[in-house]
Amino acid sequence: MANSSEVAICNLLYRYAELMDSGDFVAVAELFRHARVVLDPKNDASVDADGILQIWTDSVIRYPDGTPRTKHVTTNPIVEVDEDAGTATCRSYYTVFQQTETLALQPIIAGRYHDRFECVEGAWRFTERDYSLVDLVGDLSQHLRMALPE
Repeated sequence: MANSSEVAICNLLYRYAELMDSGDFVAVAELFRHARVVLDPKNDASVDADGILQIWTDSVIRYPDGTPRTKHVTTNPIVEVDEDAGTATCRSYYTVFQQTETLALQPIIAGRYHDRFECVEGAWRFTERDYSLVDLVGDLSQHLRMALPE
């Protein structure tokens, strides 16, 4: 059975997916309030919570129901916790499915998250997410207003 730290960290992964799919970008950005989101590790490009919120607000298409009509599925979390240091890492996979009035339900993108966490006053929080690990790209035309970086 997973220890409580592992469960708390996995719950952060799942909360991210739940908030993204609900279209609550303000709340999901708050998950990264104490973190940096890596956009391009080769050029050391990253943003903070406000920066990632701006990117989502500008680029993710929301439909009349307020959602992006997606389901983010996070799987295969490998959580490594250092309880003494109050730090952890997690590597996981993600697949994003989308369905709109003109797009049949299908996977639109898949990749990996490499995350870092810290425990502050008994609560785990993100300190870093590598957002650059995109492995497979499908039809993003009804999800994003921008092209993904190469």
